[in-house]
Amino acid sequence: MSGSALVLAGRGRYQDRWHDDAASAHLIAGALGAAGLRVRVRGTALHALSGPGGREDGQDGEPSLIVVVAGTGRVDPDWDGDDAAWAPFHARLAALVAGGVPLLAVHQAANTFTDAPGWARSTGGRWVPGVSMHPPIGPARFEAVPGEEHPVVAGLGPVEAFDERYCHLQVEPGSRVLLTTEHEGVAHPVVWQAPGPGRVLYDGLGHDARSYESASRRELLRREVAWLLSGDRDVPGSPTSPPPAGP
Repeated sequence: MSGSALVLAGRGRYQDRWHDDAASAHLIAGALGAAGLRVRVRGTALHALSGPGGREDGQDGEPSLIVVVAGTGRVDPDWDGDDAAWAPFHARLAALVAGGVPLLAVHQAANTFTDAPGWARSTGGRWVPGVSMHPPIGPARFEAVPGEEHPVVAGLGPVEAFDERYCHLQVEPGSRVLLTTEHEGVAHPVVWQAPGPGRVLYDGLGHDARSYESASRRELLRREVAWLLSGDRDVPGSPTSPPPAGP
């Protein structure tokens, strides 16, 4: 692979107390670098998408890929600005994605940028407080939707990792579910392709560093990045996703 990647790690209002965003961003950045991408990691700050940090190193172009590893944290207008101050950041991110920069939203990103009304639509789903949940973290298994031929999962065996299993996420209509996890006899979507615009994947794995110790989890990440950078949106297989699991 070639090009550049910008990894946005949660800080301030987008860093929660349950996730080590810096550690996960570091591991993802390492995987992207090993794949041949030039990688920059930046915290979610007001100016993270402007200036040299939001562009390819030494060039005027946009990054080839954006990865978001952030959650919902401390909202303190006196420290990092109010919602109005953050509006340009969210508008810039939405414009980059709509303009063709691929996006990978990881794990807690289903519950970040709650002040940006379009974020859930961009990523194809979200965590719903009081509805979404996960069983205790531990050895977990994730499987491709039967018969799904999307390049991310075609020929991919079960993904097994020490991780959280997000359940009862609200999946947007038109999202293409690729991987699920079973809880109480129900298959819950955890990885999907968002409906667009743009090339966007949500990956619900990756609670902490232990997830990335799994070779099958790393292979899933490799496939996701390869597809996002391939430029393909029309892929073989059924365009109809299974319905999201109900609460």
